[in-house]
Amino acid sequence: MNQIDVAQLPSPSAHFRVLLSPTPRGARLARLLAAEWMRTREELPYRVTEAAVQLVAELAANAATHGRVAGRDFRLVLLVHEDALRIEVTDTRADALPRRRLPSPDGDSGRGLLLVEALADRWGVGLGPAPQKTVWAEVDLTPL
Repeated sequence: MNQIDVAQLPSPSAHFRVLLSPTPRGARLARLLAAEWMRTREELPYRVTEAAVQLVAELAANAATHGRVAGRDFRLVLLVHEDALRIEVTDTRADALPRRRLPSPDGDSGRGLLLVEALADRWGVGLGPAPQKTVWAEVDLTPL
């Protein structure tokens, strides 16, 4: 994968899209690129940006861990709507749908979707086209 110089990203627009390798490095890069893109968006309140960076980190880590298929990238999309920031992470493992479950008290994993549920105003999963699934989360720009 080529190195991306954030300083050379095109001027800010209402959406951001990138393909990344389904590895821990790709998940980390997703978080860093999302944080930098959101920093350029004046309409995004700080609380939205902070929640969104955590959501990107969790969804990208899930794509790299549970949605990984050798040779297939995952896609991160950020969209600013009139009233919300939408985060979409698409991978190629439609058979591995996210499940909310209570984590083991002494387990090292299993809390990710609880975090997504706590930070997002809405979230869900969309299927297709085969073999893809998209896990999305939205954060409202104005508090309710």
